Amino acid sequence: MRKIKQRVCCALLLAGFLISAVAVPAQENKSALYLQRAESMYAKIWNDYRKPAYAGLFLENYPSNKQDSLSYMQGGNVGEKPVSFLWPFSGVFSATNVLMKIPAIKSKYKIYQDTLVLGIEQYRDDVRKPMGYQAYPVKLEQADRYYDDNGLVGIDYMESYLLTKNPLYLKRAKDVFTFILSGWNEDMGGGVPWLEGHNDQKPACTNGMATLTALKIYQGSKDPYYLDQGKRFYSWMYNTLRDSTGVITNNIKPDGELNRTFWTYNTGSLIEAAVLLYQFTGEKQYLQQAQQLAADSYKHFRNVPHNKNLILHIDLPWFVTVLFRGYEALYHVDGDAKYFEAIEHDLNYAWQHTRDSYGYVSSSWTTNPAHIKKPKWLLDQACIAELYARLSIIKAAK
Repeated sequence: MRKIKQRVCCALLLAGFLISAVAVPAQENKSALYLQRAESMYAKIWNDYRKPAYAGLFLENYPSNKQDSLSYMQGGNVGEKPVSFLWPFSGVFSATNVLMKIPAIKSKYKIYQDTLVLGIEQYRDDVRKPMGYQAYPVKLEQADRYYDDNGLVGIDYMESYLLTKNPLYLKRAKDVFTFILSGWNEDMGGGVPWLEGHNDQKPACTNGMATLTALKIYQGSKDPYYLDQGKRFYSWMYNTLRDSTGVITNNIKPDGELNRTFWTYNTGSLIEAAVLLYQFTGEKQYLQQAQQLAADSYKHFRNVPHNKNLILHIDLPWFVTVLFRGYEALYHVDGDAKYFEAIEHDLNYAWQHTRDSYGYVSSSWTTNPAHIKKPKWLLDQACIAELYARLSIIKAAK
């Protein structure tokens, strides 16, 4: 009997060793697969969306669709222009910074980062004070300046600074934050509006990106001023825009009414901010808030009606990417992979089942024929490269 037990124990130990031995290469293979997808998508974007006549700039859609109207501007639809607006451009910048976090290919993507810096500076408006980045390249026309766009610029510059330590990038992020802060007023209890000169709403998108800009500047500079500003923005968002469901509402109006539209990225930005505040201060309330925001958003977006092949409701691929950033930040602190793995599942479904003849993913991550056929928006595709690069890093570390 003792010999039988010994054999069983040896067999179990051997099985455990084999499982362990298989599990490690599986993660390595997944990391390599995800990196291949990230790089292939990134290369396609640079090949298809680049506009040679406008150095450093990109098309809004591919194939270019001059009849398309863009609905993300103040006052309604705007026709597609020769190059993209700032928001989708920033998606390429963000993807580049994530690819540069992979040591083996960091130098490969440095030249892309340099080109994108030249590109994003074409949106910089020094005429109106304080300096800010407008929605469309200055040399082509004067355009509105959105505070959320400027938050994206600040985040991209700080991610670039953390990778390169180029002091110019830190300065530009600080300049951007000065512009954002110029929009702060005490109407609606504080916060910053969406668009310069319009105080008709205080949205989560603007204030979430402002929070992250301030905190990332603190991360890079250790200047306590930016930590204090990050706390101020975070506190206003958390206490003003958080709904009874636990997720973040879209905006608050001057009369105090909350717009109970729930986009994935609004909660995502606050989760990442809460994790950063916990890491910077050690105060457990921020970790608890991040965990509760993650749990509530996961529950909410699982329960919103959505395609049966997906785990979560996909409102916009880039919005989901911002939610992923929050989930990823939390995972690195508490080790709970459930949240980001749901997005990983849905992304893989989209990659395998919804790409068009050019290799681009549908905007809904579903097989809806109209979505597959439609020209693809730059932002919807740039975030695919970012997501797969992030996943490759996570899998490589396991």
